[in-house]
Amino acid sequence: MGTTTARAAQPAEVKKGPGAPPPGAGRGGAARRKRSMGVQNAAGWLFSTPFLVLFTVFMAFPILATLLMSFTDFGLRNVTRPWEANFIGFENYTELFGDEKFLKSLSNTAYFVVVGVPLTIALGLVVAVLLNNGIDRARTFFRVGFYAPVVTTIVAVAVVWRFVLDPSDGLVAGLFSEVGLTAPDFLGSETLAMPSMIAMAVWRNVGTVMVLFIAGLQAIPTEVREAARLDGAGVWQEFRGITVPLLRPTLLYATVITTIGYLNVFEEPFVMTQGGPSDSTLTVSLNMYREGFNFFHMGYASAMAYVLFVVIMGITVLQLRLLKDNTK
Repeated sequence: MGTTTARAAQPAEVKKGPGAPPPGAGRGGAARRKRSMGVQNAAGWLFSTPFLVLFTVFMAFPILATLLMSFTDFGLRNVTRPWEANFIGFENYTELFGDEKFLKSLSNTAYFVVVGVPLTIALGLVVAVLLNNGIDRARTFFRVGFYAPVVTTIVAVAVVWRFVLDPSDGLVAGLFSEVGLTAPDFLGSETLAMPSMIAMAVWRNVGTVMVLFIAGLQAIPTEVREAARLDGAGVWQEFRGITVPLLRPTLLYATVITTIGYLNVFEEPFVMTQGGPSDSTLTVSLNMYREGFNFFHMGYASAMAYVLFVVIMGITVLQLRLLKDNTK
């Protein structure tokens, strides 16, 4: 009886071997792991602090301030006394859709997107296919050449295109004169100004789309192409039945980012035409800039910005849903 009690009082031996718990297990190990995780979290927040501060000051705060201003009559008099701006609710938003200039800019932006996006995507796909399969020599040279406009500043691009389209001394005017014709004033015509803007935008952005498509084409397994050729598929059948379906995610991604960029188009009309002639190249972004920084209707311009934001968000969500549905 006494022997049994004494044995029971002895501490249990620590189990050793393959099934033994790791050193430091138990309450002490858990506490150390918790402290280690706390240190790691603190270090993560510490290193993230500069970004969070910059994001809050230069992104989050302006976005929130713009949203609040869209419900006020914030103007030039409120720049130094913002608290004196009057809250007017949705008046700015309701006024927008009765503003002929805003509706004109919205129509111009839609025209720019509807025509420009398909042209950019189609031309970028053609160039990518040619550079990936059709051109063997100087392939890198051509790729750099097509991508160069993307990294060129809009001022340089505008200078080149204004010279090219100049009705008296431009390159296009010279070509017209060679065949005995007079070149039209592309940037001074209400009919031709927007197509000229679209042509410049397509030329400037096709390099980005090209790079995306080249990456997508190189990701297509060669075995699939070889199997199609063995089955007797021609070039067009291979392109339509294999290349395009397998490029669908890349195609829709390129469409999304191109659409977002064209909905925000500002530099081209601002530098080239200032929205003219007769507002034929006035876009929503340029109209917003005028209302906010030329006329100092900050509240009205903020409402315009959020209408554009809703349009962009709606189109983007729709396109991403199409992307998700077609890549399951």
